[in-house]
Amino acid sequence: MLYFVATPIGNLDEISGRALEVLRTVDFIAAEDTRHTALLLSRYGIKTRTVAYHKFNERAGVDGLIAELKAGKNIAVVSDAGMPVISDPGHVLIDEAIANDVEFTVVSGACAAINALLLSGLDARSFTMLGFLPEKNIDRRRYVEPFVSVPSTLIFYSAVHDIKKDLEFLFDVFGARRVAVCREMTKMFETVTRFTLGETPEIVEKGEFVIVVDGAKGNPLSALSVEEHIRHYTDGGDDVKTAVKKVAADRRVQKNEVYKVAVAMKENEEKT
Repeated sequence: MLYFVATPIGNLDEISGRALEVLRTVDFIAAEDTRHTALLLSRYGIKTRTVAYHKFNERAGVDGLIAELKAGKNIAVVSDAGMPVISDPGHVLIDEAIANDVEFTVVSGACAAINALLLSGLDARSFTMLGFLPEKNIDRRRYVEPFVSVPSTLIFYSAVHDIKKDLEFLFDVFGARRVAVCREMTKMFETVTRFTLGETPEIVEKGEFVIVVDGAKGNPLSALSVEEHIRHYTDGGDDVKTAVKKVAADRRVQKNEVYKVAVAMKENEEKT
């Protein structure tokens, strides 16, 4: 049997009895980071052998794992925290398990996306989990643009060195939507910062982050002309650059289209 086992996302006490029993009794554990998993195993006195199974050897190592399973071994797969496969290694192994008629199951537990969704206070009836954004800006845009008009809540993961850049990018694409940034979940210093994209609240840059963004809503400002729409934001105190970003996001058009209108508005004002 192949087990995908959820592990704590912070507080090591948040693990089920079933998960501990599986980790104790399998033949070995395929871990995203064996050193990280060793801390959890040590906490519960578990001596099971671990092997490395991460994104850099996921495809190369899958045949060996399938062979072990076919030979009758029981294997548990864990990520550093939370549910394996969800923005973590494991999907290649699932594909191969299905292709080889190898039985597998899930041992329930924590998932950072679900915790953050509830903590955000945003609509939890429908959500889309998008995980980590691609590194290159052009790839990021291609990745998220299909979701600009999706009404469900959007969930992203972000590393500590990316959090500011990711929030700026999300504002650039989605405009001034409600957002919640969650960090250190289940730990003593768990924090949830709720604000509107485009604002710059103080966020402690430590740990891993989950960003939860409000889904698309019908925007009454889109009924205005582009000129009126720009003035709505500039009259409210935004500079022209910020107003252009917001209008483009509201109307779901390219910024350069709105910028041309803003330039024409300025030229007309100078003439008069």
